[in-house]
Amino acid sequence: MANLFLVSVLSILGMALTSNAATTYMVGDNSGWDISTNLDNWASDKKFQVGDALMFQYSSSHSVSEVTKPNFDSCNTTNVVNTYSNGNTTVPLTKPGSRYFLCGNKLHCFGGMKLQVNVEGDDQASPTSAPQTQPESSLPQPTSKSNNPAALVPTSSSIAGRDNSVFLAFLCFMSTVFWVV
Repeated sequence: MANLFLVSVLSILGMALTSNAATTYMVGDNSGWDISTNLDNWASDKKFQVGDALMFQYSSSHSVSEVTKPNFDSCNTTNVVNTYSNGNTTVPLTKPGSRYFLCGNKLHCFGGMKLQVNVEGDDQASPTSAPQTQPESSLPQPTSKSNNPAALVPTSSSIAGRDNSVFLAFLCFMSTVFWVV
């Protein structure tokens, strides 16, 4: 009986620890941050949480600018919150609310190369545990669009996120219960 109690406690603790796992989303999945990617469709089925991160991979003809809502709507690339141009950018989502990103090339922005994400609050996540922006010098530089981002980084659909972790913990718990009985 003590073994069953110990196994149950450990399984519940495992579920609690894995259910708050942060997810790193590769923007655009295999296509990356590019004018040909339908970024609205890409973001539509995702649930962004505090503690998650957005990973942008792009060629030297692009950049990523974080902007305000009015600048997002008008593709204003002159007054930005942050701008990145190293080809590999990870942006931590540290607080709830809407975030707005666009390509620094105004024509690309008008062509649809912009992304709005709504970050939901998570009482369990803390901004200090969010992934940090990577320094430019430590990341490989893509040389052209022919670089395949999928070869460098797994897509967001293949990274174990919250839902997969909870399911895995549940399966472990159930297998333990059946093993003990």
